[in-house]
Amino acid sequence: MSVTRRHSLFGLLVLPGCSVLPDRPFIEIRRYPLSPARPADAPRRQGREAVLVRDMRAGPGLDSRGLRSIRNDGTLAVAPYAEWAAPPADAAEAAMREWLRASGLFAGVALPGSRIAAPLVLESELVALEQDSPRTARAAISALLVEETGLAGVRLRGQFVARGTAAVQGEGQGGGQGRGQAASAQAMSEALGAALASLETELARILSTTAPR
Repeated sequence: MSVTRRHSLFGLLVLPGCSVLPDRPFIEIRRYPLSPARPADAPRRQGREAVLVRDMRAGPGLDSRGLRSIRNDGTLAVAPYAEWAAPPADAAEAAMREWLRASGLFAGVALPGSRIAAPLVLESELVALEQDSPRTARAAISALLVEETGLAGVRLRGQFVARGTAAVQGEGQGGGQGRGQAASAQAMSEALGAALASLETELARILSTTAPR
């Protein structure tokens, strides 16, 4: 091949607007809040003990922001272009702190590093947050409540898993991007709210049946 012909072929490849790669449409990543709030009309309790709420751990696979769903064959799917605005365990922990403050279940809700004397310690792990069927979303929080008894001793006050479910309105995540994913995210947020309500109820039961020392 002559030098002139090689230069001509090279020039065709670099002409403006020419590309050997197919155009790919831009897909925007949609981000959804995960911040269920305790109902304003829910009765407020009268707690006498303060609690230290430790950082919530993320269960397997829940350190990712992608919205999760269970396929018909039981396998897990993670949406590639739909995710939570914050890591789900971090968002669930923030929601849990605000929920407990609003409930009045404890005299105070302290964060790690706080100077508040809190005899109770609440440890938790987000173990489920997904749409598990075309019409249902679920959430679950594993919780452990202990009492510090002095001299580095602790007493177990209760251990349980708080679960919640919610109905997926409209098309659900299976309806494609946009409205379907928004409906799925909303249902998962409501399921987390139901799990937090269950957590409050169980903590109230534990506090009423296990007196502090």
